[in-house]
Amino acid sequence: MPRLSALLSMQASSGSKPVVAVSASMERTSQWVSSQDVPTDLVVRVAGAAFPLHKAVMVPKCGYIRKAVADATRANPAAPVIEIQLDGLPGGADAFEKAARYCYGANFEISARNAAALLCAAAFLDMQPADGGLARRVEEFLAQSGLRSLPSAVAVLRSCEGPLLTAAEELGVARRAADAAALRICNEVLFPTRSPPEWWASELAALSPASFHRVVTALRCRRAGPEVLVAAATAYAELVLGADADGAFLETVVAVLPSADDAPLPAEFLCRLLHAAVTAGASTKTCRDLEQRVAAVLDQATAGDLLTVAFDSAGEHATNTDTLRRVISSFVERESGAGRNRRASLSGAAVALGAGALQKVAKTVDEVAAEIATEESLPISKFVGVAGAVPKEARATHDCLYRAVDIYLKAHPSLDEIEREKVCSVMDTLKLSYTARLHASQNKRLPLQAVLSALYYDQLKLRSAGAGIGHDDDEEARSEAGSARMQAKADAALARENEALRSELAMMRAHMSSGSGVQRSKGSGSRSAATALAAGKKVSFFGSMSRTLSRLNPFRAGGGWSKDTSSIHERTGGSMHAVKPKRRRFSIS
Repeated sequence: MPRLSALLSMQASSGSKPVVAVSASMERTSQWVSSQDVPTDLVVRVAGAAFPLHKAVMVPKCGYIRKAVADATRANPAAPVIEIQLDGLPGGADAFEKAARYCYGANFEISARNAAALLCAAAFLDMQPADGGLARRVEEFLAQSGLRSLPSAVAVLRSCEGPLLTAAEELGVARRAADAAALRICNEVLFPTRSPPEWWASELAALSPASFHRVVTALRCRRAGPEVLVAAATAYAELVLGADADGAFLETVVAVLPSADDAPLPAEFLCRLLHAAVTAGASTKTCRDLEQRVAAVLDQATAGDLLTVAFDSAGEHATNTDTLRRVISSFVERESGAGRNRRASLSGAAVALGAGALQKVAKTVDEVAAEIATEESLPISKFVGVAGAVPKEARATHDCLYRAVDIYLKAHPSLDEIEREKVCSVMDTLKLSYTARLHASQNKRLPLQAVLSALYYDQLKLRSAGAGIGHDDDEEARSEAGSARMQAKADAALARENEALRSELAMMRAHMSSGSGVQRSKGSGSRSAATALAAGKKVSFFGSMSRTLSRLNPFRAGGGWSKDTSSIHERTGGSMHAVKPKRRRFSIS
């Protein structure tokens, strides 16, 4: 091969890097080109590598080369060597070398990593002879080995990424590899072959976001269960959480996650992903998407999960309270809309279930508020925004919320009265337990208004205890149903008192009328006795009415309209003259 030897000597005399690559490819070609005695008349250049070949071998099996040789021959019929440039060949120089080996009948290896490239290169070179050519051999490999197991299917799918992606999509190689991976996953879920059972999830972690999305789509088409989608998405996203991924990569990962309707992801995982997105500076769209996902499963989150969202990466400062507030508000809006639907459907069990979820989230939020309250740099607006994101009526008791408020006031002793009132505005002192109210009434950190409210409620409870609605109802009032029953009992007791007062007034009037008749018919001694009896009845009536009215407003006890006249008693003298009490007018409804 004088021409080939001279060409190799000429290439070896150059010291540039591209020429070294050309020389290496030529030497590899000379090792498997069987026609050593026939000089080469075709040089194919692919991505900086040159392959000296023979037209007699390549033209019959490559339609692309046949057309290129014909065009070059018409342009320059006397040229001894024809050069062809194949810079756009899928798979590059490695794929063309194996295609040329096939044309020469030399041995070459087909693996899961190069099968897609060979298939795309065969299609580009139009290698379709009567026996099927290179494409047929690659298809046989894929059917017998390449797509028969999950690791090999994932390897084929990974090989379709990058510059080969467009050609692989046109030929459907990427779709077939993703579908094969989904099939193997479904079979593995039904009939495990390895331990642990979800070993397959780690195989998907090596895929690019686009390839992972193809697998998830294929799993949906095969009706895979939500637990399969959750395991796949969780294992894949853990790769992002375990590394310092940038915002752009996080946005891509979040975009390919299965929807919340298809597979609700765990709350703990979503909270960590949201924290990573906020820390990495992901787009607003990505952060809002994750916030909605967390809100959908907020009733499953713990206080630690929400603190992961609120605190910075060092876990020292609550810098993301606005994100946490939006998550809680989204959950409350969801529950409000769902609650209206449940009430419209007249389903008592569904209504109770929704109320339970809201109460659970309220308790979790109170724990989170207590944790972030210790930070001295936390503004009042941030604390109130988080603690007040859940409506007051959603809490059966405000003891946990009172604890958070007290912690915040203790950590911020320089607040004035107005600022302390703003902090306390998130809670209702009337929904505190007896122990908490007792503590609040003696808490010097609370504003005066909150202390007075606690004292006022205690006075109401003490005065109501005489009517039989005090001690046993304290625990019952902690629930919404208990509060309704307590109110009904209070109304019934008030109605009974009013009726008793009316009866007592009627009896007193009748007795006074009969007493005046006796006074006219009898002497002075009898008149004195009747007058004393009437006065006693008046005292009993006014004392009962005064005590009843004083219960309505404990802060006006001792006032003019609640004064008790039972202290007025008879004064005896020589003439046995009875002193009548002053007549007072009362309106009894």
